[in-house]
Amino acid sequence: MANKKEIFSSIILKNRSYRRFDETFQIYDNTLKELVELARLTPSAANLQPLKYITCCNPEQNQEIFATLKWAAYLKEWDGPLFGERPTAYIIMLQDKNIKKVLNFDQGIAAQSIMLGAASMDLGGCMIASFNQKKLRQILEIPEELETLLVLAIGKPTEVVKIDSIVKNEVKYWRDNDKIHHVPKRSLDEILVKEIK
Repeated sequence: MANKKEIFSSIILKNRSYRRFDETFQIYDNTLKELVELARLTPSAANLQPLKYITCCNPEQNQEIFATLKWAAYLKEWDGPLFGERPTAYIIMLQDKNIKKVLNFDQGIAAQSIMLGAASMDLGGCMIASFNQKKLRQILEIPEELETLLVLAIGKPTEVVKIDSIVKNEVKYWRDNDKIHHVPKRSLDEILVKEIK
């Protein structure tokens, strides 16, 4: 039986940026609420908790949200998931500017908590910060005091994501002929500046 460290490490490894999903796999609102609950419980700078959320698992509304998104900047020839490969749920992360006007790092902590939670449920997703802000605001009728920070696409992943070593300082992710998604990562030796023992 795996110990807690092995379980956590396996969830970290499963938590990749997935961009192709099984669109027949339905995600229900209670699952999205569970993921938002994880975000609610995460630390917040000065405990102000300025983040708010919209969840969506409605297929028609999902298509409208999807049309506002920009996928995978490094994959220039790819316009995003095809029909049948699209996410079946979204969590839209918002900042309540009445609570805090400038964020430090709340959104990163909360988004990672949601994605780790999704990975623990054998789901996956992609944090998307590139989208048509105006169009999304109109579609979802987002009030002016709320700023859209991230769209978290959630679904049942169908693609394989492989972690590679960086070669010649090339950090761009890419896909091979078998549609395996490769993500270069710096080595531990490169990022660990000093070990003080």
